[in-house]
Amino acid sequence: MQIVQTIGERVLQNVQQIIVGKEGEIRMTLLALLCEGHLLIEDVPGVGKTMLARAIARSVGCTFRRIQFTPDMLPSDVTGVSIYNQKTMEFEFRPGPIMAQIVLADEINRATPKTQSALLEAMEERQVTVDGKTYPLARPFLVLATQNPIEYEGTFPLPEAQVDRFMMRIHLGYPGKNFEIDMLTRQTDHHPIQDLEQVVAMEELVEAQRAIREVYVDDLVKAYIVDLVNTTRDHPDIYLGASPRGSLALFQTTRAWAALEGRDFVLPDDVKRLAEATLAHRLIISPSARIKNVTPRQIVDDALKHTPVPGARVKAR
Repeated sequence: MQIVQTIGERVLQNVQQIIVGKEGEIRMTLLALLCEGHLLIEDVPGVGKTMLARAIARSVGCTFRRIQFTPDMLPSDVTGVSIYNQKTMEFEFRPGPIMAQIVLADEINRATPKTQSALLEAMEERQVTVDGKTYPLARPFLVLATQNPIEYEGTFPLPEAQVDRFMMRIHLGYPGKNFEIDMLTRQTDHHPIQDLEQVVAMEELVEAQRAIREVYVDDLVKAYIVDLVNTTRDHPDIYLGASPRGSLALFQTTRAWAALEGRDFVLPDDVKRLAEATLAHRLIISPSARIKNVTPRQIVDDALKHTPVPGARVKAR
């Protein structure tokens, strides 16, 4: 697990030159990259969501594209389009911005549901299909989507099928006073993103992603994950609980977290730490509970309190 821990520290220190005071959120983004998952950042404008994506891309040497979603955007603006070339007398595929390794889907909930659905195949299958022809996406592939709060004007709630494809959801929030002063100081002459260098080779990143699959998860911890997810499904305030994809997301992220901590095994505390980020956005509150201002976070906290925590066993050698 040494390579995972080393890469994690390198990327964390590098990105912290741009995003100050958000170590936990940077670690969550790194988890998504290591697990080859996707990340949804829900927050108000101007807190550094775009800079976080750019800094991660620069740190690992991945190609980066940004898609600014608007209500008039079409699916072909995301995936690409086939254009007839009069010289060659053939159709040529012009790839869209989705054909990159790290894609920032900025303000994804400002696009119409039809355009939002253009991301579904790319996020799940790592490919796009245009005019009946399938084009594979480069690995690693990470969609880092930002979303304004639903209460803001001009937004469309993401459909359940798309929200479920995001491995985690995080909130950046405003920086503390001292961190915000530090941010102003760093940008006195120019933006520090211009000086940010690559600190991890692509081969190292791929090796780290493989190493995570070797982290041991005891059957008791697996049962704890499933019991926790089942508790959300049976909760009286829930209309729709977490899906099996949620169980898998929690399983994968706990392995990555353990590796970042230098361990080759997962603890129940790792499950507790990542339960909200991996499960809360998948929950749909019942109408009666919504009137009482019950939140998905409260449901996850309640599930953690009522789900028995297992012991641990040493892996047989």
